[in-house]
Amino acid sequence: MMDFTLYTPTRFIFKKDAASAAGETLAAAGFKRVLLVYGQGSVVRSGLLGFVKASLEEADVEFFDLAGVRPNPEVTSVRAGIEFARAKEVDAILAIGGGSAIDCAKAIAVGTPYDGDVWEFFAKKTPVSAVSPLPVAAVLTIPAAGSEASDSCVISNDELGLKSGINSDAIRPRFAFMDPQVTFTLPAYQTAAGATDMIAHICERWFSGVGAVPVTDNIAAGLIRAIMEAALIVKDNPQDYDARATLMWAGTIAHDGLCGAGRNLVYGGRAGGWESHGLEHELSAFDTSITHGAGLAVVMPAWMRYVWREDPQRFLDFGRLVFGIEPVTQEEHISSIAAFAAPVDPNRPVEDAVTATIDALQEFFASIGMPTTMGELGLKPEDVDRLLPTLQQNKGEVFGAFKKLTMEDAKKIYLSAF
Repeated sequence: MMDFTLYTPTRFIFKKDAASAAGETLAAAGFKRVLLVYGQGSVVRSGLLGFVKASLEEADVEFFDLAGVRPNPEVTSVRAGIEFARAKEVDAILAIGGGSAIDCAKAIAVGTPYDGDVWEFFAKKTPVSAVSPLPVAAVLTIPAAGSEASDSCVISNDELGLKSGINSDAIRPRFAFMDPQVTFTLPAYQTAAGATDMIAHICERWFSGVGAVPVTDNIAAGLIRAIMEAALIVKDNPQDYDARATLMWAGTIAHDGLCGAGRNLVYGGRAGGWESHGLEHELSAFDTSITHGAGLAVVMPAWMRYVWREDPQRFLDFGRLVFGIEPVTQEEHISSIAAFAAPVDPNRPVEDAVTATIDALQEFFASIGMPTTMGELGLKPEDVDRLLPTLQQNKGEVFGAFKKLTMEDAKKIYLSAF
């Protein structure tokens, strides 16, 4: 186990009708003027926004609206929110929605006290430590990104064709209001994409370039099993409260840092090279209609098939703890090929077990309605070359922790997914 730091300051209000506690909670923390950040209509249609506003009014917390944040939030909305937050002199940002609304709120919180353009943080020209971001809180509606408790924030820049992220404990939300009931009406595709994103958050840390960390590994594997079970339940029964609660809480734990404890290569750093996320971000930057989780369902298994030989044992551990897959013994291998008089391959049992593990993961994604190929995402092989320049700009010429990848490696991974 590597030395690590873990900071999780978020206070969770996890209960039915959690949104009704927003006003009293924020008022008790001393906040008086709040910018509400939300998406393109579902929080309005569901009545959730009204509950939040009523709660704020009752607690004498003044609020202002920034509506219309899209999936894969764009920096233009962030800039508008910054100007609004400054003009209204708000003292906190309250996101109502999923990862897109929360990430937009985080970016506004970082950019409001900054004299320059907010994109400078995402272009890695200015560190988040250069400012004191406004406090952020979140009413979660879509379990997926884990942004309600994470140190992460990802924003798109359509003008540059980029999607880039920042990480800082300073942007972890102070409060997260979480009510599984609000997810009952989520579309099946959105639910499945969310479950996929959660699993990917865990896998990015699992395959971090560090060997076994038993405590963290067992937490991570158990969490993936719980996500898979709950996702299959809500597929058939969308209003199963316990399964929805499992997904909502799992999404938080999957990305708050716990599943990476002791797996970071550098003390104080983030566990994992986040290769699959880096590869996927180019897809949803190239076509903003691509849902992040759906892109991961395609890219992550392709990355796994390309890199597993770098450390087969990590994949064997994953297969054993998540799926119960074990390699056959050498005797069983010899017995299975005896009738064909085939040569004994001592590496074959391991390869078969790893392949079965990756297949099982991708088959699960498919079973909940996720795509398995780039073509299903609407991409063509000739699009791949257009993804590489911005990937290089975001990740560098060589990137990754489990296995160092070049742009040529990235191209091969993309093409293998068609």
